[in-house]
Amino acid sequence: MVLPFKVNLGGKVAVITGAGGVLCSMFAEAVASCGAKVALLDLNEQAAIDCAEKISSQGFTAKGYKCDVLSKESCTDAYRRILGDLGACDILINGAGGNNPRATTEKEYYEQGDIDADVKSFFDLDSEGVQFVFNLNFLGTLIPTQVFAGDMTQNRGVIINISSMNAFTPLTKIPAYSGAKAAISNFTQWLAVHFSRAGIRVNAIAPGFFVTNQNRAMLYDSDGNLTERAKKIIAATPMGRFGEERELIGTLLWLLDDGASGFVTGTVIPVDGGFSAYSGV
Repeated sequence: MVLPFKVNLGGKVAVITGAGGVLCSMFAEAVASCGAKVALLDLNEQAAIDCAEKISSQGFTAKGYKCDVLSKESCTDAYRRILGDLGACDILINGAGGNNPRATTEKEYYEQGDIDADVKSFFDLDSEGVQFVFNLNFLGTLIPTQVFAGDMTQNRGVIINISSMNAFTPLTKIPAYSGAKAAISNFTQWLAVHFSRAGIRVNAIAPGFFVTNQNRAMLYDSDGNLTERAKKIIAATPMGRFGEERELIGTLLWLLDDGASGFVTGTVIPVDGGFSAYSGV
C-alpha cells in the first residue's frame, strides 16, 4: 500500500470493527503500515482472518477475530483475546455498520395510491428491519466503545467513528440508515465531550460515495453501467466522480496522530468530493 504520508503508530494497538469489508480492511492495512499492531474484528471471521493474513504477509502485525458488535459478551470475549495477543487498545475504529432492504422504500417519492399498491412505500417499512439498522450502526458503535475505551481511560487514546453523507442530508429511500448515521455524528460529539478530560479524542469520518461490496448493486447495473441513482449521485458531486478508497487514508492518519490533530475532537470530517457543500444549483 502506498500511503499519502506516514505517521508513527509504533507501539500502538488498533482495534477495527467491520474489518472484513473493503474500506475497513484498507484502514487496517494503512494503520499497520504505520507500525500499529492491528486487531481486525468482523462477524465474518474468515474475512477478518484473510485480511489479517494479507497484512501479516507484508511484515506487519495483524490478527483477525470473530466479533458481533451487537453483543457485549462477544465484544468482551474479543477484547480479552486481543489483550492477551496484542495488548491494550490505544486506537478504536468503529467501522461496522450498514443498511437493510427491509428498511428501504422502493420509490424516492410517495405518490397517491402507493399505500395500497404492490410497492414498498414508507407505510410498509418493516419495524424489525428499521430496528436492525439502528442497532447495527448505533449500538454497533456504542457497545465496542464501552468495551475497548476502558483501556484508553488509563493511557489516552483515539476513537474514530464512521458517519455518512446521510448524516448531513438524508438520502431518499433509506430513512433508517440516514437516521442511524445522524445518530453516529451526534454520538461522536457526545463522546468527545464526555472523554475530553480522560485524554481520549473522538472524531468521525463521513465518506461520500465510494464503490464497496455493499453498494455496488445500487451504483452499477448487471452490464456495468451507472444506475439512475448513481447518475444522480455523480451529478450532485462537484468533483464529478466516486471517491477512491485510498482517498480516505490521509484523513484517517491525520486524525490518529496526536502530533497532527492533538487539539481536534468532536468533529465529523466529510471526504465527499464536495457533495455535502453542493446545493444542487
